[in-house]
Amino acid sequence: MIETFLRLFVNLILQIPLTANNMLGSCDSFVVLPPLTQHGVIFGKNSDRPPREFQEVVYFPASESPATVKCTYIEVEVSGPTKAVILSKPYWMWGAEMGANECGVVIGNEAIWTNDNDGDHDPKVRRLLGMDLVRLGLEHSSSALEALEVITKYLEKYGQGGECDIDNPNFCYHNSFLIADPETAWILETTGKHWAAEQVTSGCRNISNVLTITTRIDKKSDGLFEYAKDKGLWDGNCEFNFSEVFNDESKPGAQRLEAGRCLLNELTGSNNFKETDMFTILRNTESDICRSHTSNFPTKASQVSVLRTDRPSVHWFTATQDTSKSVFKPFVFTKNPIISKHTQIQNGNRNEPHTLYALHFEAVIKQGNEVQNLLRNMENECVAELNTIIANVGDDLSELDELFKDCVETEVKFYR
Repeated sequence: MIETFLRLFVNLILQIPLTANNMLGSCDSFVVLPPLTQHGVIFGKNSDRPPREFQEVVYFPASESPATVKCTYIEVEVSGPTKAVILSKPYWMWGAEMGANECGVVIGNEAIWTNDNDGDHDPKVRRLLGMDLVRLGLEHSSSALEALEVITKYLEKYGQGGECDIDNPNFCYHNSFLIADPETAWILETTGKHWAAEQVTSGCRNISNVLTITTRIDKKSDGLFEYAKDKGLWDGNCEFNFSEVFNDESKPGAQRLEAGRCLLNELTGSNNFKETDMFTILRNTESDICRSHTSNFPTKASQVSVLRTDRPSVHWFTATQDTSKSVFKPFVFTKNPIISKHTQIQNGNRNEPHTLYALHFEAVIKQGNEVQNLLRNMENECVAELNTIIANVGDDLSELDELFKDCVETEVKFYR
């Protein structure tokens, strides 16, 4: 079955037309905070990646970290214990496109293209990938601010760069990040080893493949203004605007960024934005926020997280492509969480997608809506039932140990 899947998938890829609309990779991340929500902070991200790639959902328990860690391309020094994390990651990378840790911190990253690509800022040189920085931030932080500090520490020490597509050595970029916890969020945007950050304490915000931080800069790298002036990117007289100074002229994510803002404004009007509203945004195909398997950069996986201080946070993952044709499965950090083998490659075989991904492609992407409709009903029931459980749960979360595993394996049974 897997071999059939791969042959079909490759044939479909070869038929994809190269158009201006789908030549560039894309991603979108969103966050909604009180007073627009009734229960905590809601985070969402679509990960759009090269067609032949798939993502695993993996869990790593808290542990004592070694003195050094081999990331995707380089080794870095680390210190202190790591937090337990759940990650949605391209199968071939050490790092992750998005994920969460046991402290309620979530991070998603976006590819961005800047006008600052020489020397230490050359994205083609193998350093830390943005995905590596996501994982480092999650493993070593207990708050959004601390994650910001971890990411920028590694960014300034090691720099960023390297191929972000296993099949295309020219697909390289700088990164921006949306970092959130149950109380606040941070937008972190970078150019090489320099960066700017803006805190979001209420309302909503989204990022795409374009710099968005303008004149409000709450934190920044040392020497940022001087660096921009020395590079001839800022005259030193007008007000410093990070995005105007460093954005590449192409601005590939500008249209999706605006479309995402419109969707946020529409769905937050009731001041009762919920996880299902974030599902709706991530499934929107008209805006290109959700991309089908026929795109050059399809939506490969999605995450939605509900972050709370008074109740356990809930993290929803698809682990399958095309959010509009996928279902979200919930995960809660407990003392002994167990996730399914069906969202992970087996025996280190990187030539085969994990079971859930392959079965979903055959049953939903290839064949149609019958199974999809049944699973969407299951998702709706799961949301309602889990919200009831979370509202009444005590300190003992053991009944949720196998929540994600059970949902994944139920989906697998539907396909089989």
